[in-house]
Amino acid sequence: MTPKLVATDLDGTLVRADGSVSDYTRSVLAALEARGVPVIFVTGRPLRWTEVVFEHVGSLGLAIVSNGALVWDVAAETPRLERAISADLALRVCEVIREAVPGSAFAVETIHGFAMEPHYVRHQLDGEARRAPIEELVDEPLLKLLARHEELPAEDYWAQVEKATGDLVTVTWSSTTALLEISAPGVTKASTLALVCDELGVAAQDVIAFGDMPNDLPMLTWAGTSYAMADAHPSVVACATHLAPSHEDDGVARVLAGVFAL
Repeated sequence: MTPKLVATDLDGTLVRADGSVSDYTRSVLAALEARGVPVIFVTGRPLRWTEVVFEHVGSLGLAIVSNGALVWDVAAETPRLERAISADLALRVCEVIREAVPGSAFAVETIHGFAMEPHYVRHQLDGEARRAPIEELVDEPLLKLLARHEELPAEDYWAQVEKATGDLVTVTWSSTTALLEISAPGVTKASTLALVCDELGVAAQDVIAFGDMPNDLPMLTWAGTSYAMADAHPSVVACATHLAPSHEDDGVARVLAGVFAL
């Protein structure tokens, strides 16, 4: 059965290492658009990093960002759905993590932008941002709470934080460093994609999904057909039903061209 909807991660999946979308991938996305097949970008990127690819979202005009915390209506430039962490819960989680793993530093993503603690080591793309203690930064609901550690290996840190927080929040990881992405309880790429698909009348079995990192696992498990990229995290390769060529080799586009006989 030919899928009715495409859901794809961006970094390490659809987008090349230099941040570009190749001409070939552009042509495949355009061909799917012409056939009326929706393509939804489902990314851990915050809104401020996703806007650069909005020209490729197609007529559906929706993007799922911040690991499912926000569904953005591109044409209207407005949120369609927000699934945020309450301020009280965010502060409680910070206390739990600090007690369990000393040395943790925090940053926040809201609908209005990014801010971080003074000792948080920022990403090169973050630019200048407000710096203050976490108690001052959490003054509204958060799309994402970020926690990082400069001494622990990434997956060790993930395991310790996940154990400490339990079901208080959803903790995932998609970085090469010990940087964790924390969402409201039950909020994942999959749970938000399911809500969007329900509105569109598309069943999980009719979705083909692509990803490369642990934050993609829920989506790949949920979708009827799933592809891990060739250089994906081992847990993603083990989870997905198929393997796609690397993102550097236009893996998503090449698979779609075959599946839809483009």
